[in-house]
Amino acid sequence: MRYNWLVTLLLSLTAFVCSSAQTARHASHLVPNGKGWAEASVEQLPEHLSLPKKTLTNGISYHGGLIMPDGVNLYFIWYGNFVNGPALSDSVRTQDLLSVLFGEGGLGGSPYARINSTYRDKTQAVTGNFVLAAAAYDYYSHGHGLNDASVASVVANAISSHVLPRDANGVYFVLTSSDVSENSGFCTQYCGWHSHATIDGEDIKFAFVGNPDRCPNACVEQLVSPNEDSGADAMASTMAHETIESTNDPDLNAWYDTSGEESADKCAWKWGPVTGVLGEGAYNMAAAGHNWLIQMNWENARGGGCDQKLGGKFYGR
Repeated sequence: MRYNWLVTLLLSLTAFVCSSAQTARHASHLVPNGKGWAEASVEQLPEHLSLPKKTLTNGISYHGGLIMPDGVNLYFIWYGNFVNGPALSDSVRTQDLLSVLFGEGGLGGSPYARINSTYRDKTQAVTGNFVLAAAAYDYYSHGHGLNDASVASVVANAISSHVLPRDANGVYFVLTSSDVSENSGFCTQYCGWHSHATIDGEDIKFAFVGNPDRCPNACVEQLVSPNEDSGADAMASTMAHETIESTNDPDLNAWYDTSGEESADKCAWKWGPVTGVLGEGAYNMAAAGHNWLIQMNWENARGGGCDQKLGGKFYGR
């Protein structure tokens, strides 16, 4: 999320060089990788076809993929030690805060979540309705160092062992304690990411969000936070980011811009007006009985821009 500008520039240059060498049967373009920056993709096409014309709307384009329209179930997998780990955010209180935010009466269906209703596929729109359906615990089944494949494996194991249900309309979050690393770029290139994989015959959507107390300089906006738990408060914003993108671009082929950025990427680390002083417990949203500092999302309407709620005032492009 924070460290993506150099990677995006390098990948953009690479894509430009590669595209100049393509034959008429190849098409090179930038696609999202779910981590906040783009990757160059080369498609092999039949002689008589070219890439479909993109529908450009308000600074972000639809590329033909499916969205997750309604009734999305969230599943949390608390990976590592959330009882007595090395940080304050490795705690039951952190679990309670995030479970309340994403539970009934929380962020799902809120004016913020309904910003996503400006995204649709060919038949229906995202509603913004999502809710925490179940949670599970994984005590270091893959050790203290994860990679992208082992994150997917953690999800697959939870499903295959029937600890969590197999749900094609779900998003499975692997949430790690502060003593767990993810070696594809956590703390240096991203604070969280989302993806999908075929698990037990279903296209399963999942996300990784690391505990930002592992690297507060990279993934925490304010050490003094609204709920006096800077790790949990920072995770809340990253989890909102990944939930938004998992529902409007679940397979990384629906909604993104010409740079390969998805809707939440376009508003990463942008808060809009806040109550209080940023860095001293400021917040921009009230939900589930608490105050929160949640990044904005790109509203695909009225010319497009970063917004705090559906139909609000834009605070950045």
